[in-house]
Amino acid sequence: MSHLPDPDIDLAIRLFETLRTQSFDGLGVTRDTYGAGEQRAHDLMQNTARQLGLETRVDTSGNLYITLPGHYRDRPVRLTGSHLDSVPAGGNFDGAAGVVAGLSVLAGWHTAGYRPQADVTVMAIRAEESTWFPYSYLGSKAAFGLVDASVLELPRADTRQTLREHLSTLSIDPAAFGRAALNPTGIDRFIELHIEQGPTLVDADIPVGIVTGIRGSFRYRDMRWIGEYAHSGAVNRRYRRDAVRAAALWMTALDKTWADLEADGEDLVVTVGQLSTNPAQHAFSKVAGELDCCIDVRSISVPLLERFDQLLRDHALDTARATSTEVHFGPKTGSQPALMDTKLIAQLTALASARAIPALAMPSGAGHDAAVFAQQEIPTAMIFVRNQNGSHNPHEAMDISDFAMATQLLSDILAADHTAM
Repeated sequence: MSHLPDPDIDLAIRLFETLRTQSFDGLGVTRDTYGAGEQRAHDLMQNTARQLGLETRVDTSGNLYITLPGHYRDRPVRLTGSHLDSVPAGGNFDGAAGVVAGLSVLAGWHTAGYRPQADVTVMAIRAEESTWFPYSYLGSKAAFGLVDASVLELPRADTRQTLREHLSTLSIDPAAFGRAALNPTGIDRFIELHIEQGPTLVDADIPVGIVTGIRGSFRYRDMRWIGEYAHSGAVNRRYRRDAVRAAALWMTALDKTWADLEADGEDLVVTVGQLSTNPAQHAFSKVAGELDCCIDVRSISVPLLERFDQLLRDHALDTARATSTEVHFGPKTGSQPALMDTKLIAQLTALASARAIPALAMPSGAGHDAAVFAQQEIPTAMIFVRNQNGSHNPHEAMDISDFAMATQLLSDILAADHTAM
């Protein structure tokens, strides 16, 4: 791959700086899904691509495609990319690093006059962060025509306006939303570069990860425990219907079950969050009569997800009976696990070795749009970039030298011949 032009890392640095400036919220960055923040990021990438002389198009769901034409335009496209939205007060690199990396590869190739064999396209994907709309991988699923019209009535968490209303604000036609823009048979491979969102690469002191698979999940976003408000001093333990106590006992039982499964070698992560009592009624001298929470469960194993879902519900119902409370789970959402392509993993490993780039094979605990591509039976791979301080917070700290190594690896795999796969 020594003949390949280098990616334009200077362009990447400028794009990261502009992204941060235009989406800084006073604490971190906020690029709201199907809102002004995400749209500004899409406009930045599209305008930059046009200035470079690259082809651009936008599908009916708002996903952006930036293409460097290949010698043989009838061949299946080689696709890379990620998302440009962020969680509220998030970091600057989550998602955006993958789009910026792809664009810096195409910019470097185009400036040097290098033309790939087949079209290479960078996809800036909408709505990956399901914090905003309660639906996993909304943008990438819409690109494949995998969503139905019911998603248009999903409310956004902050505004409570529907997806339909947000689309109209951006001049995206709701009637055309979800029309298939991608055909799996027309895609040679999909490679997503992304920061790692945990500490594995930092702890291992390795700059790059090669992802083996993406955990699936199920979520109950709107769980409620209902008890009865009472005087904290006047009601003894046996007469209480304490929603906080019930939730705490349930979480303790869940944690014990999780520890037992982990000890047996099972792949599982369990997170209970957004715990809150009603500020209009709670007080230090009251037994809590209600508590809201959510739970997020992830695993690479579908059978384990199904089994833990039943265990979770059994624990909750047993706890509700024991505490004279009620539990309501609310709607269930989630995503399927996805394995990465073994040939691409092997090729990435060989390419990293050839360039003396230290790389670690590892699973992804977080969900990514790459899962949707893999589930469409498209050869799919992911490249992780070491990142300090985790993700979904303002303190993401990806080093540009690590990003440059990962982007070089992305360039190599996008240009690699089939014979090497």
